[in-house]
Amino acid sequence: MEYIQSTKNSRVKEWKKLLTKKERDLTGRYIIEGEHLIEEALKTNDVIEIILQENIQIPDSWMFRDMPSITKITADISKIISDTKTPQGIFAICRKKEITINLTKQKRFLLFDGVQDPGNIGTMIRTADAVGVDVVIVGEGTGDIYNPKVIRSAQGSHFHLPIVSGDIHTWIESFKKSDIPVYGTALEGAVSYKEIAPTESFALIVGNEGAGVAPDILKNTDKNLYIPIYGQSESLNVAVAAGILLYYLRN
Repeated sequence: MEYIQSTKNSRVKEWKKLLTKKERDLTGRYIIEGEHLIEEALKTNDVIEIILQENIQIPDSWMFRDMPSITKITADISKIISDTKTPQGIFAICRKKEITINLTKQKRFLLFDGVQDPGNIGTMIRTADAVGVDVVIVGEGTGDIYNPKVIRSAQGSHFHLPIVSGDIHTWIESFKKSDIPVYGTALEGAVSYKEIAPTESFALIVGNEGAGVAPDILKNTDKNLYIPIYGQSESLNVAVAAGILLYYLRN
């Protein structure tokens, strides 16, 4: 087993750069941390390039047939490549996967329009996974789905369902050609979600935490939905709203 001890090692510098979106976009790689996330990634073929461990025993359940190589690192290196105050001491370098979408087979979609908060993005990916959404589509202005905070919030759901980037207007056109209903979310010019019948296929668009879904997108949907508020709160958190709507729309 290789053992890297110097924080000035060139590979350590490369791993540290993966904490930035620029490097993730440039290399097509990202870093995950913690036993749970690594175990979920190991269940997906050809995602992990290398596992980095401090003094942590690799669980027997990880002994997959195509187990990636393992490199031992020091606690000082863990601190450098982690974005948390208390590193968990085990990491994996992963590669982004090429994803193909087939609208004849994949019928449930969640789209993000300008969602910024990493916690919200990750929570919605995790919720979409739980609901059985087929694809998550990341529109312009949305935060990076490979941000470590997003990955932690999603709790491994990155490895369970396809997540792609794309122009929402183009996707709306594709959905309509495939007879997939498109629903926006809005506070004005919308109908209560309970007026819509659950369906086998749908595309739900949720928007920026402050501005919501862009008006030009809302004009092209089949219906725009709102969730009634019975108390004094002005609005719902976007991740909470997405969860309510996804579970309701699913037939």
